[in-house]
Amino acid sequence: MIVMSLVKYKQKRSFADTPEPTGGKGGGERSVFVVQKHAASHLHYDFRLEIKGVLKSWAVPKGPVMDPAIKRLAMAVEDHPFDYKDFEGIIPEGNYGAGTVIVWDEGWYEPALTDGGSKAANEKQMLKDFNAGSIKIEMHGKKLKGRFALVRMKRDEDDAGKNWLLIKDRDEYATTADIGLKDKSVKSGKTLEQVARSRTAKTWQSNRKAEKPVKAKLAAAIAKPRPRRKPVKRAVAKKT
Repeated sequence: MIVMSLVKYKQKRSFADTPEPTGGKGGGERSVFVVQKHAASHLHYDFRLEIKGVLKSWAVPKGPVMDPAIKRLAMAVEDHPFDYKDFEGIIPEGNYGAGTVIVWDEGWYEPALTDGGSKAANEKQMLKDFNAGSIKIEMHGKKLKGRFALVRMKRDEDDAGKNWLLIKDRDEYATTADIGLKDKSVKSGKTLEQVARSRTAKTWQSNRKAEKPVKAKLAAAIAKPRPRRKPVKRAVAKKT
């Protein structure tokens, strides 16, 4: 059964050291999606769909395509908080997923099997489809458009059902053109390399109060002047 939880997400991160979001609530009449290009230890694309206030996420090593003849491996990963849809910046070295992230595409989606239903009805359908291991959606993005399918591969002892396939359906948006050549962020207009060189990217705080890293807190504590102690008067014994 599908379970929405941020426990694993939070266990893997130290929010005093990484600028990644800690939470956020879904809103609006439409379910959103985001695809983030992530240069970590291995370059990949993070494919995220809003369901019940969190982002169900898959890591797609080679990225989405618009060619129905090509199937892309999509590995299910931990749920991410809703605010992660806006995250673009640098995850510092020493942290989980260290590297540069850009918002490669964003927009909204709906289950392909519904016809303009409410968000609640669409989420109910998505839960059912996820549990069945066969998700069909209509995407309305800036780069990804039309029908796509996420199909869970046959489970084995090793993958625990985490391996899926991301497939483009045959529709009016299908093409053999390499959409990966569109390599700029839809938010900033920058490439991964440009964001990696940006000073402001390193201070992105995802709408939360900046938290000083542990080392910085320790240094600040050491540098802070300590109040002087009043001299202690010692009693002098009188000579008899």
